[in-house]
Amino acid sequence: MENLANALVVLSNFVIIPALAYGSQLALGALGVTIIVAVLRFSNFAHGELMSFGAMSAVFAVWVLQWLGISIAPLSTALLALPVAIVMTVAIALLTDRFVYRFYRVRKADTVVLLIVSIGVMLAMAGIIRFAIGPDDRVFDDGVRFIISVADFKALTGLKEGLAIRTSQAITIVMAVLCVGFVFWLLKYTRIGKMMRAYSDNEDLALLSGVNPDQIVRWAWVLAATLAAIAGTLYGLDKSFKPIVFQQLLLPIFAAAIVGGLGSPVGAVAGGMIVAFSEIALTYSYKKVATYLLPEALQPDGMLQLLSTNYKYAVSFIILVAVLLVRPNGLFNGRPS
Repeated sequence: MENLANALVVLSNFVIIPALAYGSQLALGALGVTIIVAVLRFSNFAHGELMSFGAMSAVFAVWVLQWLGISIAPLSTALLALPVAIVMTVAIALLTDRFVYRFYRVRKADTVVLLIVSIGVMLAMAGIIRFAIGPDDRVFDDGVRFIISVADFKALTGLKEGLAIRTSQAITIVMAVLCVGFVFWLLKYTRIGKMMRAYSDNEDLALLSGVNPDQIVRWAWVLAATLAAIAGTLYGLDKSFKPIVFQQLLLPIFAAAIVGGLGSPVGAVAGGMIVAFSEIALTYSYKKVATYLLPEALQPDGMLQLLSTNYKYAVSFIILVAVLLVRPNGLFNGRPS
């Protein structure tokens, strides 16, 4: 029984808890992507850079707060900086829409054109971010590192393996639950949410009903940018902030959105978890788990690792292709909730 408990602790440390935190970050990113797809009807390839911009804004705000001697110890100062990051990200999203996307939207440009334009916006924002903060890693988590440490868990339980839960992981999961709950409440119970869903379902009928399209577009960008800022800041808090990483995250984020069904908020959350657990579970070495669960004669010599961690993003691609082949509309049929 003790061996089973030790195996579960190892799995929790290296698979379950990291996947929940990573899945929460992907879910928030995919939720922002799916809102733009549902309302504006194009895939925004610059969403990763919106996340990067939000995280960068949080880093700058943390530096200012630290210089002023303001903190909320034992929690990270990044939580105080988050509202600043949201405001800055919403501002850059609205400005980009006003001076870039609106030009093509007014002329009823094809969705492929808007997608290509978003790639141009992505490259421009990437250059601005690297010029502003540089390409290096930035660690800005200054709070207490662990809620539960390995030593404390071992002392409490007497097990050989110790469970470790980082504060950033707990903050990520809690924040994701709160944000997802708020988005679902906003879309289902508020006037603006109902107008956004009506506009997404049938644009012409919504316009005939008196829906203001400019207002819907603004709210869509505000919501998507807010989620991007939170997702980017939480990812940087949990790991570190490095601008190039957010371009790499585009694949798992879009994989999560497409797996769940583009345009489906429920699907975005489910897709984020599916992609995260798949990536981590398929690239983890299970040798240590096997040593606790198998008799000594059957214990393996190899690492019991299906894929190298170098192929982490390839897992997202494989999942994406498989879903497109088997169920092109995604698990939730791409219908807005």
